[in-house]
Amino acid sequence: MEPTGTIVFTSVGRPYYGFDIFSVHLPDSSFSLPDFSSTHSEHRLTDGISINFNGQFVDEGKTLVYISERTGSARIFLNRPGKAEPQQLHSPPESLFHDRPLIKNDRLYFISAHEPPEKPLRSWSALYSTLLHEKTAVRLTPYGSVDYSPAISHSGNLIAVASYGPRPWSGEFHDLQTDIVVFQESDPTNRVRVCQHGGWPTWSGDATLYFHRQSDDGWWSIFRADLPDNIFDASPGGGGLLAPVRVTPPGVHCFTPAAMHNSKRIVVATRRKGKNYRHIEIFDVESHKFYPVTELLNPNFHHYNPFVSPESTFIGYHRFRGEGAPGESTIPHLDPVTSPIQGLRMLRLNGSFPAFSPSGDLIVFNRDFDLNRGLRIVRADGSKRWTLFEDRTAFYNSWSPADKNVIFTSIGPIFQSAIATVQIARVTFDPEHLSNDRDKIPVDIKILTKEETGNNAFPSCSPDGKSVVFRSGRSGHKNLFIVDAIKGEVEGGIRQLTEGPWIDTMPSWSPDGELIAFSSNRHNPDNVEAFGIYLIRPDGTGLRRVKVAEFEEERERLNHVCFSADGEWLLLAANLGGVTVEPVSLPNHFQPYGDLYMVRLDGSDLQRLTFNGYENGTPAWHPNRVVEELKFGGLSLGGKKGEDEEELKGQFDEPLWIQ
Repeated sequence: MEPTGTIVFTSVGRPYYGFDIFSVHLPDSSFSLPDFSSTHSEHRLTDGISINFNGQFVDEGKTLVYISERTGSARIFLNRPGKAEPQQLHSPPESLFHDRPLIKNDRLYFISAHEPPEKPLRSWSALYSTLLHEKTAVRLTPYGSVDYSPAISHSGNLIAVASYGPRPWSGEFHDLQTDIVVFQESDPTNRVRVCQHGGWPTWSGDATLYFHRQSDDGWWSIFRADLPDNIFDASPGGGGLLAPVRVTPPGVHCFTPAAMHNSKRIVVATRRKGKNYRHIEIFDVESHKFYPVTELLNPNFHHYNPFVSPESTFIGYHRFRGEGAPGESTIPHLDPVTSPIQGLRMLRLNGSFPAFSPSGDLIVFNRDFDLNRGLRIVRADGSKRWTLFEDRTAFYNSWSPADKNVIFTSIGPIFQSAIATVQIARVTFDPEHLSNDRDKIPVDIKILTKEETGNNAFPSCSPDGKSVVFRSGRSGHKNLFIVDAIKGEVEGGIRQLTEGPWIDTMPSWSPDGELIAFSSNRHNPDNVEAFGIYLIRPDGTGLRRVKVAEFEEERERLNHVCFSADGEWLLLAANLGGVTVEPVSLPNHFQPYGDLYMVRLDGSDLQRLTFNGYENGTPAWHPNRVVEELKFGGLSLGGKKGEDEEELKGQFDEPLWIQ
């Protein structure tokens, strides 16, 4: 039976993006720094609906092909000057992810992630092409290989990609260690590895490639490779054919280059030491001078992934559109996301650790743990939000299935040691107070765990509302315990469910009360990053592991597990799809390989639910379609804007691993 219901989940940072694509006109090739910085101006090319990013110019008239998430997933759109609405371009209908579109000689090229690899822990990303007037896409990436970030040479004869080839993903995402591979579309099987260790290639003409990689000294830099005429005559072999030359100097991070087609200048995104923002600059590879572009226009915005028009007349890039800019200016509490399964509705929450009320009409969640502490409730149609408390840090929530006014949460610092003081709390409120004329709801908070018992967190309530299973560090290790949900530990007692020198965490009680699912590294306790999914009965018997696939156990990251209403499926966040895009091209994601998956309790029928470069997690699953009407294209649920939505301010960070 096909799974049904509604899934709500979190994407780290994504609600804040508000990206639009902008352009800057370039003066002729003789420009100097003073001339350029005093004369250029910026023009917005996209309409402020959803997020719009990773564009490319089709011509010198600012015809633009780009990615937008306005339909609930990353789709390809075409903007023609003078047209009021963007045109969605055809691509494989089963694909919910597209990236880096290019149009050359009436052919569309793009990355898609709709064909699963043969094994887990491999990316699904591959390069496809199609004629603009046709509906059949051709896969250019060999099956078993992974390609990112395509670039087409000026003539259109050559294609370059950042590629793993058939190698598996190592688990690293700070630097993917892809290779630069070149091939002709007429013979995509004859792929030449131009050099090892490179990403985001860009062509200057048909013989010179620029790309980025992290240098041995730690600085992300741009490198150049000059291709010989006989590039396809022989395979480069394992050591790489060419020795690339470093172009940009140490002391400044340079990423995502875009080469001018017939000059010695490249456009790069930079992060300078002591600066907080990524900016677009022009670099002259002969004079070794940088020419600032966006810092002169928007010094306090991040700017990403520049691109250049075919004749190098315009620069394009995407950035936060700005407060008060035309288009969407607020963040919806809940945002529809396209589901690959017809019977499932999917919603992205502006918050973390959601849990549905028994009826499904309300969702409890946590906001930012530093600036917006506490506990909140939002209607499942996104129309209203309330604050329960905000004077202390809370995280991970469980709404009692038996009580419409009882919520369990963890109170204390998140992601701390086993001995840090974190306690399980029972939060009670009057449902009559959830009215449109209120913003704050009075609550009664009862602490269920004893003082000085260590790190007690991640509660999950039993279906009858009488017990709570949670993770505790009181034994010196993080294991599972069960406490009386009403009386607490002192009056009602507590018992240990699991025991051992490992981490058992994030438990979830099944709807029938017969099983508890949880994440654990007990199969490899020395690895504090690799977690699998386990099942156990509430009496401590029947422990077993849910093996979703045969692969290296020490590399799996399976967590945030919960049950479907019928108890037949598990929903979880996982790294099984590898990395979908080059993470250095995005804002910060702690785990940019996190996607949502479903699997049966016996580990069979694994299905991927989300497809993007973000970190998705902390899902909750309600059996009903809690919202019948889902409207994409810039509207909140039910076609209404929430009364208390936050202003869109572009609050996101650069990748924290870039120093």
